[in-house]
Amino acid sequence: MRRVLVTGGAGFIGSTFIRRLLAADPGTHVINLDLLTYAGVRVTVDELNALDRHEFVHGDVRDRTLVDSLVAASDAVVHFAAESHVDRSISGPEVFLSTNVVGTGVLLDAAVRHGLSRFVHVSTDEVYGSISSGAAAETDPLRPSSPYAASKAAADLLADAYGTTYGYKAIITRCTNNYGPYQHPEKLIPLAITRLLAGGRIPIYGDGSQERDWLWVDDHCAALQLLLDEGKPGETYNIGADAQAKNRDVADSLIEIVGSGAVEHVDDRPGHDHRYAIDSSKLRNLGWRPTVGLEAGLERTVAWYRERRDWWEPLVAEA
Repeated sequence: MRRVLVTGGAGFIGSTFIRRLLAADPGTHVINLDLLTYAGVRVTVDELNALDRHEFVHGDVRDRTLVDSLVAASDAVVHFAAESHVDRSISGPEVFLSTNVVGTGVLLDAAVRHGLSRFVHVSTDEVYGSISSGAAAETDPLRPSSPYAASKAAADLLADAYGTTYGYKAIITRCTNNYGPYQHPEKLIPLAITRLLAGGRIPIYGDGSQERDWLWVDDHCAALQLLLDEGKPGETYNIGADAQAKNRDVADSLIEIVGSGAVEHVDDRPGHDHRYAIDSSKLRNLGWRPTVGLEAGLERTVAWYRERRDWWEPLVAEA
């Protein structure tokens, strides 16, 4: 039985990855390490615990003793655990630096000590900064604009450095904006949907012309599963859907799907990147392709949030 340690598995992408991995591979047992901060949802953990071969551990990736014991009992690590909201990183960057950089270092240290065969470090396209034209390749320089993006870039560089210094080669992935079920309502698409379902308006930064590549979360997790099995250690892989859309156009689509609502323009945030775009041809050469288009994905996401008020309404009430 292969044992995979997934960090941050109570969150949006991590929990989706666990569901996919357990369904696809009956020979895998998942150890899910999560601190259950505001973005790690207990209801999600309860649902995962109902699955065979899932083991939840409540703990911190910065806890060296705990991490060492879990890595020693594992065959591979898929590292999602991170503070991930740009606005929160602007108002309080310290926890982003601690969790995202120090936590990654703790995991890498343990992986080196125990000679772990596979380590997938999940990062973001935000490390490239705003791309005025074209698309960023894996070899392009990192130009992060926010404390969040800078902390992820630092973690990427740390993973690279472990390859040079210790000969321990991790796989680094950089994905575009994910969306889908189980996403915390602080992010744009679930924020918009939950506001609309509650009769409110969608807040849009500035004029809403910021452009993102929107990636269906399960398509992202399919790429991660492929890279866990077939990715080359020491390599970096971009994961993008080539589904570019402006924020205001996404908001308009959601209003149309829900059947009511309006946009409310708010002051733009400091250092807001205008456009993200990445070249994911390296990954596509391994056979991966996105399967869910943006319009279909938005419809499926709205349907899930309509159905699962029990999941998101307590989170909105706590905010």
